[in-house]
Amino acid sequence: MSLTVLTSVSRLKSVCRLHRIQGHMMSSHVEPEVLLEKVGRAGVITMNRPKVLNALNLTMIRQIYPQLKKWEKDSETHIVIIKGTGGKAFCAGGDIRAVTEAGKVGDSLAQDFFREEYFLNNAIGTYRKPYIAIIDGITMGGGVGLSVHGRFRVATEKTLFAMPETAIGLFPDVGGGYFLPRLRGKLGLFLALTGFRLKGRDVQRAGVATHFVESKKIPDLEKELVDLKSPSDGDVSKVLESYQNQSSLDSEKPFVLDKHVSDIDRLFSSSSVEGIMQNLKADGSEFARKQAETLSKMSPTSLKITYRQLQAGATLSLQDVLVMEYRLTQACMRGCDFYEGVRAVLVDKDQNPKWKPATLEEVSDQSVDQCFSSLGEKDLTF
Repeated sequence: MSLTVLTSVSRLKSVCRLHRIQGHMMSSHVEPEVLLEKVGRAGVITMNRPKVLNALNLTMIRQIYPQLKKWEKDSETHIVIIKGTGGKAFCAGGDIRAVTEAGKVGDSLAQDFFREEYFLNNAIGTYRKPYIAIIDGITMGGGVGLSVHGRFRVATEKTLFAMPETAIGLFPDVGGGYFLPRLRGKLGLFLALTGFRLKGRDVQRAGVATHFVESKKIPDLEKELVDLKSPSDGDVSKVLESYQNQSSLDSEKPFVLDKHVSDIDRLFSSSSVEGIMQNLKADGSEFARKQAETLSKMSPTSLKITYRQLQAGATLSLQDVLVMEYRLTQACMRGCDFYEGVRAVLVDKDQNPKWKPATLEEVSDQSVDQCFSSLGEKDLTF
C-alpha cells in the first residue's frame, strides 16, 4: 500500500474519530429538559426548555413526579421550590402540539400525557411539605397546574397568567375546575371562558398567586428559603411576606378589573353560556361588548363544557375534579374542535378556526353530557 493511501486512510480515521468525539461532546451537552437538584435542605425543580417557554412534556412529568414523591419522604428535604429558566416563562403550558399529533393517529400519548400530568397536579395539591412556585414570567395551562395547587405561589412584575384553552377547543384543565370557581364572585368563570390575561401584581390580587415579589429580589428570596432550617409553612410565609413588603413596584396601581368586578358578577351570573352572551349583548357597555366579542371567537363546545366544569367543580375535591377533567380531555380528543383550534392558533396561525358546531345553540345538552360520562375502566383513579 502506498504512503499516500496510508496517509489518506489515517487522515480519514482521524476525521471520523474527531466527528465521533464532537458528536459525543454535543450529545453530552444536550441540556436536560428539567433540572432536579438538592440545594441545602431544599429540593429545587427548574423547567429548562427556555426556547419553547418551558412547555411541559411527558418526559418532564415523568422526571418531576417520582422526585417529588422521594423528597416528600426524605427527612433531609424540608421544602420544594419550582421555577423556570430563560427569564421569559415559568411554564407557558403543556406540549399541546405533541398531544394533538398523537390524538390524530390514536397514539397513547393522548391518554398518557393528561393522566400523568393530573397525577402530578394531585401530588402538588396534597404535598405535605412547603411547596413554593416562583411564577416569574408566562404561566399558562400546564404551568398553572404546576403552581396553583401548591401552598405558595410567588408572582413577579413579569408574571403573565391566563387559561386560554377555550380558544383552542379545550377547557381550563389541570384542576382549573377546582381553583377557578373558588376565586371571588364570578371572576374564575370570567377568566375561564374569556382567557383574560392577568399581569404582575394583579395575579396576586385575583387570588391566583399568594405573594408578589419584585423579580430582581427573587435570587435573594431563593437563598433565604434554601437556608431555612426545618421550616414550617409559617416560617416560609414570614420570609415571603418580608420580601413582599420590600416590593412596592406597581402597588399604587389599582387591580386591572377593579371597576369591572361588580359587572363581571352581574353579567356572568346566568344558568347558561347563552344567558351570559345575552347579558353581555344587552348591557351595552364597552367592557361587555369586548367580552361578547371575545366569547364569539371561542369554541362553542368548549364554552359549554367549561361552564359546566366550573359549576360542578365548585363543590368537588381536587381529585374528583381531576377525574372529571380527564374524562373531558378524552372527549376533546374524540371531537374535532381541539385539532382545529390547535391548527388555527399554534400551527397555521391564521387565527380563524372553523368550529363544529359553529354556534352555542347547536351544541346540545346531550353532547355536553356525553363529555362528562364515565370512561369505565379507563377512568382516572387515585
